[in-house]
Amino acid sequence: MDLPRSFVIRESSHRNHNPFTSEKLATLGHALRLPPDASVLDLACGSGELLCTWARDHRVTGTGVDISTAFIDRARARAAELGVADRVGFVHGDAAGHVADEPVDVAACVGASWIGGGVPGTVRLLQESLKQDGIMLIGEPFWRRRPVDQDVVTGCHVDSVDDLLVLPGLVEQFGSLGYDVVEMVLADQDSWDRYRAAQWLNVRRWLATHPDDELAAGLRAELTTAPARYARYEREYVGWGVFVLMRR
Repeated sequence: MDLPRSFVIRESSHRNHNPFTSEKLATLGHALRLPPDASVLDLACGSGELLCTWARDHRVTGTGVDISTAFIDRARARAAELGVADRVGFVHGDAAGHVADEPVDVAACVGASWIGGGVPGTVRLLQESLKQDGIMLIGEPFWRRRPVDQDVVTGCHVDSVDDLLVLPGLVEQFGSLGYDVVEMVLADQDSWDRYRAAQWLNVRRWLATHPDDELAAGLRAELTTAPARYARYEREYVGWGVFVLMRR
């Protein structure tokens, strides 16, 4: 049970495995105005940056769950680096179906709604771990503008135009699931640049030291086309943000 090795290679330098910069993550943490010792469950936590930095900056406690052994190792190392290993812990496992032993103040899935089969299922999953008056965090992509043809859809790594909503539609979807949107922090194009371009540099450096690896040919072909594809399609059409929800 682990992530594909190619994914780990692409994101080997990333602290946030999504189009959020450290500044955007800090903005979100400050916007929530969490009390000290607020409990957080972060499903598909990646390298644990949300939990570790919020434990340092806001004195939260919590648990992160992720399927990647490499990312969980980094999360534990980051907690030790920031001196918060006594406040946060990390579990290697499948976040799909994971429910906290006790209800938490904040339940988060930031950029991995596939664990619930989409937004509705992920909201239901997080709700199982959340206190009645708790805060839910969902990170999700949306169309900045709706594509007019399938070439754009495919270029954005999406199967169908209906797989993403435009921003107002996504906000309305949360309402239809019984939640108020009480805050949101959105990535911008520069945030996307930092996320995607870092992947290209990670792949290029990996190729230089692993020319004979079985993944080398595929990653070389990907790197040849990925920057132009991103600039032509994803950068222009796809937005991303973290939405803060409270139950009605």
